[in-house]
Amino acid sequence: MTVRLSEISVGDPLPELSVALVRSDLVRYAGASGDFNPIHWNERFAKEVGLPDVIAHGMLTMAVAGRLVSAWTGDPGSIVRYGVRFTRPVIVPDDDTGAVVELSGKIAKINEDGTVKVTITAKSADQGVLGGASATVRIPA
Repeated sequence: MTVRLSEISVGDPLPELSVALVRSDLVRYAGASGDFNPIHWNERFAKEVGLPDVIAHGMLTMAVAGRLVSAWTGDPGSIVRYGVRFTRPVIVPDDDTGAVVELSGKIAKINEDGTVKVTITAKSADQGVLGGASATVRIPA
């Protein structure tokens, strides 16, 4: 999808996105990132440290949420700023379904320089998992 500045308004929603994460995704992400913390793959260890189950890497959750914006703009390179606060972990059960991260967003501001601020909502198991998530993107006029 290619978005044009002339086609959008403040308050417009972005197309929603749902992303499923299963345990094998966590293993692949651990290999790519080098983050082999056992809370992301070892259920026994995760429970021993007080978690309800294995959790997704925070940075993986952040990356998944960023897909909402890059899918909307059609160009990952259009994202000039992106930030989130991690508010709750994404718990990934050991089954075929895993966890689903539900993503939505809306246009919060159109800046004078032609960039657009997008606010992002990320939920898993009906609970917010990211706070203050927003991206600034540059899109063609």
